Amino acid sequence: MKKRLNIGIFMDDYYPNINGVIVVIDNLARELSKDNDVTVVVPNTKSRADDGKKPYNIVRIKSIPVPTTEYNIGLPQFKLISKDFKKLVDMNFDVIHIHSPFTVGALGLKVAKECNIPCIATIHTRFDIEFRKKINSRLVSDTVIRQIIKPYNEADRCIAINNAMIKVFRDYGYTGEPVVIYNGTDLKPLENKEENIKKINEIYDLKKDDKVLLFVGRITSIKNIFFILDSLKLLKEDGYKFKMIYVGEGEDLKKLTNKIKEYEMEDCVITTGRIDDRTHLSAIYARADLFLFPSLFDASSLVQIEAAINETPGLFIDGSVTSDTVENDISGFTCELDEHVYKEKIKEILDNPKHLKEVSKNAKEMLGKPWDKIAKETYNLYIDEINKKSKQ
Repeated sequence: MKKRLNIGIFMDDYYPNINGVIVVIDNLARELSKDNDVTVVVPNTKSRADDGKKPYNIVRIKSIPVPTTEYNIGLPQFKLISKDFKKLVDMNFDVIHIHSPFTVGALGLKVAKECNIPCIATIHTRFDIEFRKKINSRLVSDTVIRQIIKPYNEADRCIAINNAMIKVFRDYGYTGEPVVIYNGTDLKPLENKEENIKKINEIYDLKKDDKVLLFVGRITSIKNIFFILDSLKLLKEDGYKFKMIYVGEGEDLKKLTNKIKEYEMEDCVITTGRIDDRTHLSAIYARADLFLFPSLFDASSLVQIEAAINETPGLFIDGSVTSDTVENDISGFTCELDEHVYKEKIKEILDNPKHLKEVSKNAKEMLGKPWDKIAKETYNLYIDEINKKSKQ
């Protein structure tokens, strides 16, 4: 009989914000809570309307807003005086799983040490790329990254979300041996496909035979959204007919829409903003012929799995971490980071519909892993680490 665990999941960001890591935590916590007691510990925010609707417990700790961002950061938790710390210690967790190295993640590590229980840590993000964008000094950003990796070295076990992330761990200064557990998806293949695709055509004024390209994610330059647009500008200049859809919101949305106007591409590029309706999103994935994801920042993005579930393969960049799960020309496509090469690769893919259909089917079969399987792998890791701890 499976042991029912009391699990603490700690993260420095949570709803009402939305990003891939938050979606990962929500889905993992939902699955684990079917057979375990799960508490998600996150910063406090003004809006907490949906907290009581989750199948798991949510604890919000004291936090302050981060200026010019949508984030809140948890206040440092001092052992001797923090009510939050004592409350968490008294919850008698069996295991703690941190998903970030900042104040809330560090708090989870402190609680695990105080209670002498295992702490598991997952790295979801290429911190080096994000920090080098925001910190105008490689020396300073590298110093910050060396500090960030400390909680991972202090954790009992770390999870890499694909094999390529193991090298990233090592580059950051991680000295342990991570285990690979891939991300999953809650998205189901689209039902009533023809009917739903017809609706998408009507909403976005698409013709039945339009070749549709797609990006889904945070609208930020760090994900190479402007590289996509520059490549498509070249494609349009070649006289190639297509429609491009950007789904998402972010700090560079206005800059993107301005660039679309500057390039005079309003006739072939659509921005939808954020889409929360999962059926609508599935229908967009299913309508697209090719998913464009040239990000060097992402480690293993959920959107590429969501696209694959709906038989839409992605075009990634050679050597990028997020392309690690893709076999080129089998379950997806890769090419070098060059606008002209990327443009030509798009043409090559779309002009070979028979091969594209084969790769589309392979993408669905090879990449679409449901969260119940991911939760089972994670639970088994928890049990292994709990047993190791009990023998120390």
